[in-house]
This record gives sequence, structure tokens and C-alpha cells, in this order.
Amino acid sequence: MTVLHTRPAPAVRGHAVRGRAWWWTVGTGVALLVLTAVHIVANHFVVDEVGGLRTYHQVLQYLGHPVIVVTECVFLVVVTIHAMLGLRSVLLDIDMRPQTRRRVDRGLWALGAGTIAYGIVLLLTLASRA
Repeated sequence: MTVLHTRPAPAVRGHAVRGRAWWWTVGTGVALLVLTAVHIVANHFVVDEVGGLRTYHQVLQYLGHPVIVVTECVFLVVVTIHAMLGLRSVLLDIDMRPQTRRRVDRGLWALGAGTIAYGIVLLLTLASRA
């Protein structure tokens, strides 16, 4: 009986990056479960209005509390990261050159950063009106 000894394959950078991206996707997914539950309960189940929706003035009052603003900002960041990683995963299913992959990564970073910046400006604008 012959036993074949094989050496482990050397670590490939692309696989390591994909592994980290997968863990980030899982982590943000778990955070989304918690943050979405908090968001839905706070915005729909503890509201006395018909239909469970806050009025504009109630939203301003709600965002007047610093903990709520921080929670909503974290929710925005987590959902954006999760979305960008998901979009990246879909786009990387297309076989592309490493140079194109880097462009996709940069584009998604820019899109995500722009989304987060815009969302935080809106949240802080509303919070300042409370």
C-alpha cells in the first residue's frame, strides 16, 4: 500500500481576501438581525399612531436622543457594508482580471463611503432639528 504525502497548497492572497470578506458578511449579517429588530420595534411597535408609523415630528423627537442617533448611524454603516460585500460577491462571480477586480473594489469602497456619508449627514440634519 502506497501512502501519498502531499504538502498543503501555499496560501493564495485572493482566497484570504475572500475569506475575510465572507467573515465580514457573516458578521454584518448577524449585526443586521439585531439592529433590524431594534429598528422595527422602536419605529413600529412602540408607536401609538394608527398604522404603527411615526409622524415627522415624532421622528424628530425620536432622533433627539443621542443613543438613537448613534444606533441609527451604526445601522446605516452595517447595512451599507453588508450590501457592498454582497454586491462585490455577485460581481466577482464574473471571471475578471485582477486589475478589473481592484477597480471594482475601489468603486464599491467609494459607493459605500458616499452612501454612509450622505446617510449620516441626513441623520444629523434631522437630529439637529429636534
